[in-house]
Amino acid sequence: MKKLINDPLKVADELVEGLVDAYNGECKFVGSRSIVKNDIPDNKVALLVGGGSGHEPIYHGLVGRNLADGAACGDIFAAPPPNIVFEATEAVDKGNGVLYLYGNYAGDVMNFDLGAELSEDEDIDVRTVLIWDDVCSAPPTEKDKRRGIAGLVPIVKLAGAASQTASTLDELEAAAKKAVLCTRSVGVSMSPGSIPATGKPTFDIDEDKIGLGMGIHGEPGVAEIPMTTADELTVQMLDLIVADFEKDEEVETLKEGDEILLFVNSLGATTMMELLIALRKAKAYWTEKGIKIYDVMVGPLVTCQEMSGISFSVTRMDDELKGYWEMPCQSVCFSKMEGRYGG
Repeated sequence: MKKLINDPLKVADELVEGLVDAYNGECKFVGSRSIVKNDIPDNKVALLVGGGSGHEPIYHGLVGRNLADGAACGDIFAAPPPNIVFEATEAVDKGNGVLYLYGNYAGDVMNFDLGAELSEDEDIDVRTVLIWDDVCSAPPTEKDKRRGIAGLVPIVKLAGAASQTASTLDELEAAAKKAVLCTRSVGVSMSPGSIPATGKPTFDIDEDKIGLGMGIHGEPGVAEIPMTTADELTVQMLDLIVADFEKDEEVETLKEGDEILLFVNSLGATTMMELLIALRKAKAYWTEKGIKIYDVMVGPLVTCQEMSGISFSVTRMDDELKGYWEMPCQSVCFSKMEGRYGG
């Protein structure tokens, strides 16, 4: 698969350098491969995100005003090494602790934990909240085994807003955990992405099949289903999210009168045309259930190079989360004005 790159082994480094250039003075390149805001206030409870490169704009494009304070960047589709996590932690720490917020993948967990140990040796207080929104990767009773997928965008946005007012690490940790618990996602894929170093597809799937429940790297889902229409697929995916809320004893079942944040994401190659066709069906789906869409996000924010696929993420909103959501935010890759898109 053709890529407009230089050295395939330097893609992640050059990508992050370009991202810093895109911030045009608002952020800086730190250490081996991290991006950090220039204007983190003293005594702020810091929010550090991170993960593999190649999924941009996440995570590294979510550093900015009322968002994350920094991001530890791994190689393409790979966890950031412990030294990079430590360098980023030192850079964002302002004396009131650092919260790690990232997707629940074995490599990320191991490396961020080692980075936390290095940071704690330097008397930096670190906590971790894992994002595990993918309902297809494990049942509700085993949420700690779930992957983090597109729900990370609303979760990071909500946690970023909470970090502006949190006076302690405990407060920010509680807000981030609530955002994770209230967010559920389902993803599908019709065709693979590729790794720049090899140029080869990340997986194989027949032309007449859809991978239901696939992760953002092409990890296996719950099934391969026949290629179908946008309307039929939308209902199948949203039914899985509704069922997950019903089965999870830690949250209430979605019911008439509830309000949700709805995120329709492209994994890279799926067009805005396709997303909007799916969105109109999703709106009708929730309206029929008497559930109000509080706000909508649409676009390619959690990507896997040129993978063709779509995901739905749902966050159940309450007054606390609404306050965090309505706070304006700004970064190179994701910005939102005050209030809701819909007014």
